[in-house]
Amino acid sequence: MTQAAQTWPAATIEETRATLSAPGMPFEMETVEVRGIPTRVYKQAVPHLRAIFDMTTQWGEREFLVYEGDRLTYGAFHRAASALGQIFVERFGVARGDRVAVIMRNYPEWPLAFWAAAAIGAVVVPINAWGTGPDLEYALADSGARVVVVDGERLERLIPHLGNLDLAAVVAVRTPRNLLGPALALDDLIGPLASWASLPEGNLPDPNLHPDDDATILYTSGTTGKPKGALGTHRNVMSNLISITFGAMRALVRRGEALPVADPAAPQRTNLLPVPFFHVTGCHSMMIPTMATGTRLILMHKWNAEHALELVERERINGFVGVPSMVWQVIESPDFATRDISSLDSIGYGGAAAAPELTRKVRELFPSVWPGQGYGLTETSSVSTANSAEDYLARPESVGIAVPVCDLRVVDAEGRDVATGEIGELLIKGPNVIKAYWNKPDATAKAIVDGWFHSGDIVRMDEDGFVYLLDRAKDMVIRGGENIYSVEIEDVLFAHPAVVDAAIVGIPHRVLGEEVGAVVQVKPGVAVSEAELRSHVAQRLASYKVPVRIDIRTVELPKNANGKTLKNILREEIQALAPANGG
Repeated sequence: MTQAAQTWPAATIEETRATLSAPGMPFEMETVEVRGIPTRVYKQAVPHLRAIFDMTTQWGEREFLVYEGDRLTYGAFHRAASALGQIFVERFGVARGDRVAVIMRNYPEWPLAFWAAAAIGAVVVPINAWGTGPDLEYALADSGARVVVVDGERLERLIPHLGNLDLAAVVAVRTPRNLLGPALALDDLIGPLASWASLPEGNLPDPNLHPDDDATILYTSGTTGKPKGALGTHRNVMSNLISITFGAMRALVRRGEALPVADPAAPQRTNLLPVPFFHVTGCHSMMIPTMATGTRLILMHKWNAEHALELVERERINGFVGVPSMVWQVIESPDFATRDISSLDSIGYGGAAAAPELTRKVRELFPSVWPGQGYGLTETSSVSTANSAEDYLARPESVGIAVPVCDLRVVDAEGRDVATGEIGELLIKGPNVIKAYWNKPDATAKAIVDGWFHSGDIVRMDEDGFVYLLDRAKDMVIRGGENIYSVEIEDVLFAHPAVVDAAIVGIPHRVLGEEVGAVVQVKPGVAVSEAELRSHVAQRLASYKVPVRIDIRTVELPKNANGKTLKNILREEIQALAPANGG
């Protein structure tokens, strides 16, 4: 143990923030006007996505993407993206501000389409690849996309709907020729992936972008109603690029260690991407930082814990960022003990609440790894708070403190600030908050008021600014007038050695309104009864928080593409199992 570690913390939270944001430091800030509102921004932020794209020329023949048998260098990628960008402009008539949609699995062609569009000043529209044909049609029509780049699976779903869409072109990747229909094959436009390295250097025109120009439209993963397109700016995306480093830098200062100095000769880092590119984590917090830092990114056709472990061993992966359920699946995998995972030095997660038990487990199984967690939403361009290292171990229930450019408030139902430690809705303000919901002024006006985004998340905040995520407002169980927060009970269930995943949902009750129901996934081959789990909760929480019904499963709980549990489905399923009226 180092002397710094023995005297932790070497600096308070406020001292740490002051150190990191001092003039010349990584998080130095200034105040500018963004859409009429004075806003703290990072002084050293890269201005826009085109600047990131241009920076990648310095990485030359470094490997950029690895997907099964495909290996792609930065140089080959830059040539191919430039060639495709020129085709967007010259052949399809895409202009600055036009929308270009991407709908496919995590193939190497996904970031190709993204950067080809972003580099010419188009607005990139990543669409959920899990969507049905009508879902895809809705997003394309709503965004007014001029061009869409799809894989074969998505093209098959989309073809019956193309007559309803005003598209200049449909570009297909990894699609058999007999299934192309009206689509153009990417291979015919720029050549197959293996030939990209031989393409000539592109010479894309400069779109003269400004930080507050539109950059992306990411559709929210709402479980009711039509998704809303979150319109993000270049400033939103570039702010996140700096914010995602805050947790690690804060940990060093808190520990009394020196901040790292960039070393061009340092070995290239390798990260695994287990989440979809179309999610804000996969896009803003993984793909874009990868390009900015010359990192190598390993892609997966489909999430599988055993394959992930195989990739960590084979590709000597250093970092892994996913949702908590993925981390649980990795450490519970039967292959965990047989794989060489010594290359891992960073494990992070977000997108859903993580049980404190996971934090302790990661630290126990990876003694050289400091776990980290972040909190954010599509509407905040990924990270708004961060927790890591000793701070995370000391407060494993917390999603951390605000990143430097974010202000946070916790308010009651009337919008009044609550006292420290009291429960309310989290409001977020900063340069990472989206510009608007695309073509939905009423929804925008309701969600963003004077720059403050109303998250819909129920939290409490302690005296040091650490945020504790308790529930989504719509998922909270209200039993006889008592508010019951899912995370508290889910954390207790997670702590049971048989439980892999847990979700709390409300069961209607004629008198009480709702009672607590639970759905849990247990480890394969492990026997546990409903009575044992109820007793486990009863020993730790008040009686009214003990689930009246626990549905025990061995299969994974239903999740959307972003890794969030679909509680609306579980609510229907457990209500079908529960006695009528809860009686």
